Amino acid sequence: MDLATLLGLVGAIGVVMAAILTGGSAIVFFNIPSILIVLWGTVLVVMVKFSLAQFFGAFRVAARAFVFRLDDPEALIAQIVELSNIARKEGMLALENQEIDNEFLDDGIKMLIDGNSREVVSTVMHKDLQQTIERHNWGMKVFSATGDVAPAMGMIGTLIGLVQMLSSMDDPKAIGPAMAVALLTTLYGAMLANMVALPIADKLKLRKSEEGRIKAMCIDGVLAIQEGQNPRIVESMLKAYLEPKKRNNGDGEE
Repeated sequence: MDLATLLGLVGAIGVVMAAILTGGSAIVFFNIPSILIVLWGTVLVVMVKFSLAQFFGAFRVAARAFVFRLDDPEALIAQIVELSNIARKEGMLALENQEIDNEFLDDGIKMLIDGNSREVVSTVMHKDLQQTIERHNWGMKVFSATGDVAPAMGMIGTLIGLVQMLSSMDDPKAIGPAMAVALLTTLYGAMLANMVALPIADKLKLRKSEEGRIKAMCIDGVLAIQEGQNPRIVESMLKAYLEPKKRNNGDGEE
């Protein structure tokens, strides 16, 4: 569970709710027509922009903004170096009994054990990486589009409310509900865009970067193992993916 996403989202909603509750009755902030215009209007307009598979697939990708386990890069480098050392001393078949937690790395090592060529291993692993990036990109696009459309739907709701209000100026009782629709749709649109959609789009961008780095590290490690490179060289090469202050921690085994 990503606590930053959960705490940020719940906290932002909590702050707004606290402001509403301390300012008076919360009932006045609940308006069904406004919710329909902004929520369902935004969903339907965003669906126009994408295929159904891309639209619903974005929600599966968005789950990674909340539940995501990222491998420790330093621990992963240590494991790749260990695998490199074993392969260099005992051969590729010795890797068959090694327990590898990272599924992507495990798949790459299995291809080495099966005797696939460098071209095959590189092509398959890079395609997997590309597919991962594409999934995150489509998720980002859907939620970014939601962030763009929601305020626009709020503005449409505001215009509808203003038209209703202006057409009912001779009936004072109708002015209040029409004005509520006019203002609340803008509020709902701003909340949906800036508290939900755009933050999730940004978090998916971060996930794409993190997962892409881990997979790129695995690809370089697997290809280096296949080439029989010195484990110290493998370690130095992979540490280029780490932050500068972490690159000098620990020594590889030859």
